[in-house]
Amino acid sequence: MALTELKIKSAQPTDKQYKITDGKSMYLLIKPNGSKYFRMDYRFAGKRKTLSLGVYPEISLKEARIKRDEARKLISEGTDPLMLKKINKITLIQDNQETFSIFSKKWFDNYKDQWTIKHGERKYRRLEIHALPYIGNMPIKEITPPIILGMIQNIEKRGKNETAHRILGTVSEIFVYAISMGLTERDPTRDIQKALKPKQTKHMATITDPKKIGPLLNAIDGYDGYYETLSALKLLPLVFVRPGVLRHMEWHEIDFTKKLWTIPAEKMKMRKEHVVPLSIQALEIIKDVQLITGQWDYVFPSIRSKDRPMSDNTINAAIRRLGYSKEELTGHGFRSMASTILHENNWPSDHIEVQLSHVDKNTIRGIYNSAIYLEGRKKMMQWWADYLDSLKKEV
Repeated sequence: MALTELKIKSAQPTDKQYKITDGKSMYLLIKPNGSKYFRMDYRFAGKRKTLSLGVYPEISLKEARIKRDEARKLISEGTDPLMLKKINKITLIQDNQETFSIFSKKWFDNYKDQWTIKHGERKYRRLEIHALPYIGNMPIKEITPPIILGMIQNIEKRGKNETAHRILGTVSEIFVYAISMGLTERDPTRDIQKALKPKQTKHMATITDPKKIGPLLNAIDGYDGYYETLSALKLLPLVFVRPGVLRHMEWHEIDFTKKLWTIPAEKMKMRKEHVVPLSIQALEIIKDVQLITGQWDYVFPSIRSKDRPMSDNTINAAIRRLGYSKEELTGHGFRSMASTILHENNWPSDHIEVQLSHVDKNTIRGIYNSAIYLEGRKKMMQWWADYLDSLKKEV
């Protein structure tokens, strides 16, 4: 018997999906979760196929039958309705109707290998929270500057000024990619740059006064925790990499003969291989800790599992244990410390920026070479280690 609205509403789910037929190959499929789908089975070019006609109650019985009859007419005329549906979907995209949400996933998949996994996840998660709920369902070409501005101002109203700037930058990246793919002709974020509240510069807590650095270094030497943590604390000021990079240091990355630590691209924020010249002092610390952790992969393994690097909170927790608050110093602050003092002592800015693994996007130096200025950086890193030793002796 044919379907009726009453039969459809009365159909209850069971442990297994089941069908209620209507006629002319159409039926209602009831899923165990209670969802109800209009479907149509047919044969085309000798193959059995199933065409989805919609979900009840979004599509009524009457509307489903109209779709069924249209599909049957196509079949009689030699057209496969399922293939036509796919073609229409492709055409929709070609007509610049692809939504921002769908395209943002394609953008992410295309560029994610350029970022660390953690950085990429943060980048896309911000989109999911702050952008997709507002413009995710809009076709790319229909998103205008006022729409973008409204979204950004909504973020600013929640006191997330830095996030607003980050989101605008990411959305701009997506539009630039969309332009290259022919989905739109311009980036609407460019028209609202000046409408944003000024970006508040965030400074990592650091110590740059030489009179205070000496006592800090002596305090580190006196740290009474695990030896691996002590070694990491002593090495971090000498190499001034990001703490996350230091804790992932592996023995195979160190060349004791050439006195170099080569960090693979996948461990770096900008996905570029980075070379750190090792001073005499840095090598001594590494050789000492090798007696304890040399049998494992990581130079600074976790206390709980030697197959994993030390916890991402270990360095900052140790600094707190030394008596320094998070407002005074963080593990990341050693980078600012080195940058400030090296600049004050007239070391070439290019050498310093490369050693900090900063990529200048506005010049040819943006084509990053891990070995650039290597000889000059070797001299700079040894001077830096000797300078820190001199500050410890002055206390």
